[in-house]
Amino acid sequence: MRLNFSTPLLRGAAVFALAACTAMLVHAGPTVDAIKKRGQLVCGVSQGSAGLSLADSQGKWSGLDVDLCRALAAAVLGSPDKVRYVPLSSQQRFPALVSGEIDVLSRNTTVTSGRDAGQPYVSTAVVFYDGQGFLVPRKLGVKSATQLNGAQVCVQPGTNNEQNLVDWFAAHKLKYRPVVIENLVELEKAFYAGRCDVYLSDASTLAASRAARAAKADDYVILPERVNKSPLSPWVRREDGNWADIVTWTVHAVVAAEELGLSSTNVDSFLESKDPQIRRLLGTDPGIGKSFQLEERWAYQVIKSVGNYGEIWDRNVGPQTPLKLERGQNAQWNKGGLLYAPPFQ
Repeated sequence: MRLNFSTPLLRGAAVFALAACTAMLVHAGPTVDAIKKRGQLVCGVSQGSAGLSLADSQGKWSGLDVDLCRALAAAVLGSPDKVRYVPLSSQQRFPALVSGEIDVLSRNTTVTSGRDAGQPYVSTAVVFYDGQGFLVPRKLGVKSATQLNGAQVCVQPGTNNEQNLVDWFAAHKLKYRPVVIENLVELEKAFYAGRCDVYLSDASTLAASRAARAAKADDYVILPERVNKSPLSPWVRREDGNWADIVTWTVHAVVAAEELGLSSTNVDSFLESKDPQIRRLLGTDPGIGKSFQLEERWAYQVIKSVGNYGEIWDRNVGPQTPLKLERGQNAQWNKGGLLYAPPFQ
């Protein structure tokens, strides 16, 4: 007998059966399998950028990018401390990711079409809306980047900064002399030693550098111009969609937590909440964790371990830190910013 799937009942049954079969085929990807087998997340970070990723004298890492690594370890392994950090230069970062040396690149890396399209790696969710700017010594008396004709500019090779430097000076019909240094620490030493007049990088990196490297932070000024938009995102290998989803939605989890009023200190009090959004986020209504092949309370572990986005911001780059950054574009969408987490459902 031949079944007629044009009838609503049979058509619905067929769709349900297909969905059930598809669900049965879902499994954790190779990256999560490797992390669990190893018992440790391997996270690529910068070679030292205060507020983003920086190791202290004891080798303990901290920063906004580091907190994302900790959040991912909490999501997959249940502990934020099961992370090994690999410091990488701008030229080392993508080869290290592609080769499998690291599981995720959480290293102030800008999303661009050229990086996202046709590459063996892919961006996830934006964790920081930034823009490239100019840091100059206050004693130069420069108030605008348009006054930088003939300046010597420190810049890292293999970065968007290098190409944007060429484009910006050409567009403004200005000349400059590049001082190209690959290692970030050596580049900053050169700038503060006076080998160049200008340091070009993301404004967050400039603020971090000024706070951590300058003998006197007030002796240096970030000029008002921004060369371009610079949305920063963690990166993963394109071949593993399950891992890309986990990284993306871990970022969304800390953003959603802030919007919903959940924090590291109060999240336990929400476990009995009747709010369906909160119940789905925390896994008290099961289903979300299974779709990622994680424990149902993976997002609870993330929030309990590292806090919501606001806590992460305030701890690493906010007004009470040496960087003294205001939220600006990194505020929640309902407070004039760009942060917006899609629904957990």
